[in-house]
Order: sequence, then C-alpha cells, then structure tokens
Amino acid sequence: MTEARLDDAARAGWLYYVAGNTQDEIARKLGVSRQSAQRLVAMAVSERLIKVRLDHPIARCMELAQRLTDRFGLIRCEVVPSDPDAPGLLTGLAIAGAAEMERHLKAAEPRILALGTGRALRACTEQLPRMACPQHRIVSRLGNMMEDGEATPYNVAVRMAERVGARHYPMPLPVLARSASELSVLHAQTAVRNTLDLCARADATFVGIGQIDAEAPLVIDGFMTRAEAAALAGQGAVGEITSWVFDAEGRVLAGGYNARVASAPLDRAGEAPVIGLGLGAAKVPAIRGALIGGLVNGIVTDEATAESVLAG
Repeated sequence: MTEARLDDAARAGWLYYVAGNTQDEIARKLGVSRQSAQRLVAMAVSERLIKVRLDHPIARCMELAQRLTDRFGLIRCEVVPSDPDAPGLLTGLAIAGAAEMERHLKAAEPRILALGTGRALRACTEQLPRMACPQHRIVSRLGNMMEDGEATPYNVAVRMAERVGARHYPMPLPVLARSASELSVLHAQTAVRNTLDLCARADATFVGIGQIDAEAPLVIDGFMTRAEAAALAGQGAVGEITSWVFDAEGRVLAGGYNARVASAPLDRAGEAPVIGLGLGAAKVPAIRGALIGGLVNGIVTDEATAESVLAG
C-alpha cells in the first residue's frame, strides 16, 4: 500500500469521524467517487489510522467494575460491554487491556513490564500503537518453547517489544520441564535467573486467565492432555495463570503438573499491579478463583463475565 493511499485514507477518516462530513461530502472534497470515499473511510479504520473512543460512560459497566473493585480489593478494574451475539469476542477486552498497557508504556521513567501469554494478551498487543520506549524492559513470565524446541504460538513479549521499541527478555525455556530435577537445572542458568529476577521486580504484570477443562488453552495448545485436565479438575483445579494450576480459592496446587511448570512463581499479588485478562462463561470459575486468592489485583473483562463472577 502506497504512502499516498494511506494519506488519502487518513484524510477521509478525519473528515468523516472528526469533521462529521458525509461520504458524499468527502468524495467531493477529495475528488473521488462516493464508492472510493467509502473504501477510504473503511481503510482508515482497518489500518488503525483512526481510533474510536466511546465518550459516553456505560453506567452498567462502571457499576460492575466498582462492585468487583470493592469485593476483591482491586487496584485496577475495567469492564467492557458484552456482545450477546459473540460472547467470546476479544476486541473490547483487547482495546481496554491495550489502554492499560499504554498507560505504563507512556511513563518517562524506566519500567519493567512482565507478560504472560495467550490469545487475550496477543490481542491486546495488536491494539497497541507504535511507540518508542527504549527506556522500558519487557519480560516474559514463562517459557517460549514447546518440548521439541518449536516456538509457542501466543508468546507476546517479543511482539510487544517490537511494537513499542523496548528491550525484551524472553524466558529461554520450554513451558514445561520433563521432570522436577530437570527444572532445577534449567532454572540454574544465568539467563533464566536474570529473567526470573526481572519478573519479581516488575512494575506491572499482565496475564491471561485460563480454565481447566477439555477446551482449556493449555489443552488446545498441546501443554496438557484432556486426561490430565480431567484429573486436575477432579483434584479441584479450576484455572491456570502462566501454566500454574490453581483451585477455586486461588491456591496453587502442590506437586504433580505444577512440579514441571517452568514459569516465574505465581504468588499473591503485592502492591504492583498484576492485571488478569479473560472473559467467557467457561473462565468464570478461574477468574473468580484468581480474584479470591489474590493472584491478580486487577482485572479486565466484559459485563457478562463480571456479572457471573459477582453472582458466585
């Protein structure tokens, strides 16, 4: 796509969304057909030349966010509108999550941002604007490799760092070690120790929250079998954060599957923000457990999920 074409799209987008021109008026001002004007306006949105913000506060979402904050003692909470026809749609969550990330990235002083992985976080990074943030460090809280060395599909630390021009520190490990003894050897590596130290000192952390069932992200992505998921559910597991499996009270299960998890430790959130992202009926027990156990102290979700979490 040529720069001139993008310039035309930007002009059309500005005329439509800012100046309030009709498509006929845009066509006349740009000297193009109405159909071309329509395509240029659409291109302004698809190429993210235009950002649309909803200025009218949605009272229901704000009420739910306040109730979640009060009930679980959160330091950050964003509830976005749900789409009844697309309950799993990540766009609204991604925009809100990206706005929270951008707030930290705009800081002039150096910051460490630690990231989990997954579809929700990847969607957030796609919504981030291009920025120049050489003062910041982006660190991954979990390994970026399958057991055979293949890169994991939803690792986002490198993607974010490239988008915002920050230094990045991927975890040079598989997501799961083959045994607890192998895990000790892997964590003894100097590069890994440095990465774990950065995670512990993070100024802000963003993690996806996954459920434990036959359709869990860990199962879909090949890190857990359906039989393992069923067994863990039988032991009381409801969710996972950066592969650490926890129960309905937010307690990380001892031994078993968790004994091989190579991720940075999953502790109770301290004073620094630890923002969990997730939505959908399947994730409600996991989100509630993470909030009850204080594994996160902030949440970005949608109104349908927020209502279900509060109903429990």
